[in-house]
Amino acid sequence: MADYVVEFGKDGRQVEPDGRLDAPTFHRNHQAIRAVLQRYLAGQSGDVVEAGSGTGQHVVDFARHFPDIVWWPSDLNEVHLKSIAAWRAHAGLENIRAPLRLDLSDPAWCREWPGGSAPPLLAVFCANVIHIAPWQVAEGLFAGAARTLRPDGRLFLYGPFKRDGKHTALSNAVFDTSLRDRDPEWGVRDIGDLEKLAASVGLVLVEAAEMPANNLVLVFERRAQASDAD
Repeated sequence: MADYVVEFGKDGRQVEPDGRLDAPTFHRNHQAIRAVLQRYLAGQSGDVVEAGSGTGQHVVDFARHFPDIVWWPSDLNEVHLKSIAAWRAHAGLENIRAPLRLDLSDPAWCREWPGGSAPPLLAVFCANVIHIAPWQVAEGLFAGAARTLRPDGRLFLYGPFKRDGKHTALSNAVFDTSLRDRDPEWGVRDIGDLEKLAASVGLVLVEAAEMPANNLVLVFERRAQASDAD
């Protein structure tokens, strides 16, 4: 997987002695993201993986508000993995597992679980990853999610997205240009392309929830489940 545009811990912000990092975006978006998850995960139990946990702040927030769910944070960056572990220790919550080192560019990323295979997952959550990585990472994320989600499981994607080939805000267009200047394989992804990718692995988009700062949470679930609901 490609490195982050700004690796947490190298952006000039304070790093706690135990390795905990702080992401400014977490403080701006965590309540809005959690409100979307609340609609789908409230009262549920099971296992959820966060693919690309970054600092680890989101998974702690989720674990605190969804105590009946077991949360599995993950990342590829060693500094981030240290921060996730530190936030986990700081929170002291029993429903957060040790961070996994996952490479989402490998469709078989789910084999990294203890024992060699992931449990049937209630959900996969991924924030601010697929636009700062090659398309191969999106492909691997969807393939692994489709393989591991249980029949009622869902994939949640947070970040900036295009609609019908057009940006939803000027700021997103500027951001997209900066990403592609850094690496031509990066860039803000189009919802239509993600829907096609989802369909190729048996998933379907069921909601595109508006978020602060011109972002969205895209919610995918198994196509059969969506058909049954029609």
